[in-house]
Amino acid sequence: MLRLLFALLLTTGLSASALGLGDKPMTTKYHAYFGGYTGGKAGGKGIMVADFDTATGKLSDPTLAAEVGSPSFLALHPNGKTLYAVGEGGGKDGGPVYAFAVESDGKLTKKNDLLSGGSGPCHVSIDAAGKFATVANYGGGSTAIFSLNDDGSLKARTAFVQHVGSSANKSRQSGPHGHCSFFDETGTFVLTADLGLDKVLVFKLNRDDGSIALIASIDLPPGSGPRHFHLAPGNKTAFICGELDSTVHVASLDFAAKSFKIVQTLSTLPEPTPGNSTAECRIHPNGKFVYVSNRGHNSIAAFRLEDGKLTAIGHAKGEFKIPRNFNLDPSGKWMLVAGQENSVVEVFAVGTDGLPKATGTVVSTPSPVCIRFLAK
Repeated sequence: MLRLLFALLLTTGLSASALGLGDKPMTTKYHAYFGGYTGGKAGGKGIMVADFDTATGKLSDPTLAAEVGSPSFLALHPNGKTLYAVGEGGGKDGGPVYAFAVESDGKLTKKNDLLSGGSGPCHVSIDAAGKFATVANYGGGSTAIFSLNDDGSLKARTAFVQHVGSSANKSRQSGPHGHCSFFDETGTFVLTADLGLDKVLVFKLNRDDGSIALIASIDLPPGSGPRHFHLAPGNKTAFICGELDSTVHVASLDFAAKSFKIVQTLSTLPEPTPGNSTAECRIHPNGKFVYVSNRGHNSIAAFRLEDGKLTAIGHAKGEFKIPRNFNLDPSGKWMLVAGQENSVVEVFAVGTDGLPKATGTVVSTPSPVCIRFLAK
């Protein structure tokens, strides 16, 4: 039951108090899973796991949880018993999508894998009911849906939609590039950010057969390159980071009216930084702060959220270089930042002002690009 509650917390972005658990999590002990790239000078072999204690901020040295090729992005089943990963790459039938059983010691045992249908699968997420997975394919520019068996294993690919189009940046947007895909909190809709189209595509999911149909899009400024987004609890707001122009966007969502629009755009940088690109966008568990990672400026941009609008409040820096991904633990007291270039995960303390501050805790792990927490 404990794993189920906290997997739901991580899936929906709700706070512990919103789930009726009080102001403090019921546990302080977590497995922290790190997805990353394998081979190369960093010598990665697969998914890594470490112990994390939210009472102290202590992070153990990571060990190998499962040997697998370039598991760049991870997701957890709501019951906490299955972990999913995409393996970047793939031929005409796509790259692999994996399902792993989570063992009591945090190690992973592969259940099965299926092909994504498009090249370069780079993101996977699971609906709150634990019935479907959605995958974004970067190289092919597409969205794939998978049904799940009762044991969490992958059942079948039920839908595949090829995105079509291009946008303003001819070197990066000559064609579609799906970059992340999430279910809304009702499990009725699937949203996929496409960097190449400057759109977040909105699909309606048929939960009977797993098919999807495009119904609308969130249109972003030309050349922004939407990469990752986070849906706020309540299903009415999304925060989207623009990879190509170092921006964060606030979008209003009205699924009933099929009306979606950008209502605010801010820079993620304190000053112009040539070569910078954003990577991850996240909401604090208390719903009061939004964060975006800057690669190049090597920082985490922090914003206060009030009345549906963002205000920049500062930047966090540390030892990490090229922070592709970061995550906040369910208590909201800590932020773990993955430094892809220098192969570290760094722990930051998050105060009531919302600004992450380096704690001095840094562990080494090969080319980390994704972080997930699972209650022990």
